[in-house]
Amino acid sequence: MQADAPGDIPAPTPSPERRTVRSPAARPRRATRAGTGPSLLAPGAAHDPYRLYRVLREEYPLSYDAALGAWLISRYDDVATALTDPRFTGFPHDEAPRGGPAPLGLCHGSARCLPSDRYTMVTATVPQHLADRVERTAYVLARRIAARQQADLVDEFCRWLPAGPEPARSPRRPSGRGAPTGADTGTGPAAGDGPCTRHTALRETALASLLANLLDDPDLLDALRIEPALTNRAWTETLRRDPPVQVVLRRTVTEVTLSGGTLPAGAPVACLTGAAGRDPERFAAPDVFDPFRRDQDRGTPGPAGCPAVVLGRLEAEQGLRALLDAMPAIRWADGFRPAATGLLTRGPKSLLVRPQDLR
Repeated sequence: MQADAPGDIPAPTPSPERRTVRSPAARPRRATRAGTGPSLLAPGAAHDPYRLYRVLREEYPLSYDAALGAWLISRYDDVATALTDPRFTGFPHDEAPRGGPAPLGLCHGSARCLPSDRYTMVTATVPQHLADRVERTAYVLARRIAARQQADLVDEFCRWLPAGPEPARSPRRPSGRGAPTGADTGTGPAAGDGPCTRHTALRETALASLLANLLDDPDLLDALRIEPALTNRAWTETLRRDPPVQVVLRRTVTEVTLSGGTLPAGAPVACLTGAAGRDPERFAAPDVFDPFRRDQDRGTPGPAGCPAVVLGRLEAEQGLRALLDAMPAIRWADGFRPAATGLLTRGPKSLLVRPQDLR
């Protein structure tokens, strides 16, 4: 409702309701209202933001959050537009290049993560020495934990595995036993020296969410032991369902029409990536963790040219392999259930496990 919009902020112009339902399981949208809906900073939102996300997607797809000082968008199509369309730019740094790069998945939004022109696809690579370091670190950490009766994977594994930047060193030829996944092939920027790799917190959180999802499903863990290549699909699914970054801030360069209305030029916009990843019009049964889903979004982890995206995937693959090799019977500690916390960034703060089956 226009009357709900703050007096000094232009109210959005309502646009027609979305016309198609992509998922057979999706429920019909309720009539949407333009104006002010629930605040992202409301009490309890950090404990369980997904109820709030559902209300925003269904009833307030475009609403102004006075406490946050930004317009909220929560539907997959709208968020995808805000993250990729040149009519949006960085916020609050208006000197950011038009059209992005926007933070996405594990990418912090560095210009080095994009191709030099729109016709060139660049894929980041992991130098051989860094790939070896990740593999070695994963196995050392896993074997230290294996002898314990109980361990916290967040404190004792996830916070130590992600590799930070290293001093520059001359490239090494792949070893004779074959280069591991992501080895240096000279086809793109090296993963050890990009600005996105300086911040390991997102990769730590994403790794913790991956392990929480897999430990909740012993059958899936058994499948990964047989077919480790499935780890990549589980990683991508984790970043869709439980992204470490739940909110990305953008600003409109010009007037932009979205599914819930029209944003004015110069408007601050909070893109709720956590809500977009669970939009039932894009993903079937969106609250279910399903690495085998047919509607998987492979762009969820971030751009292929981002070193942190490639390095994060390698850390997930090597980390899970090391844990399963050292602890084949790993399971939750008795009575423990993982719980994600946080609003802007979100993930489990503790993962208590019993490394070995002592029964």
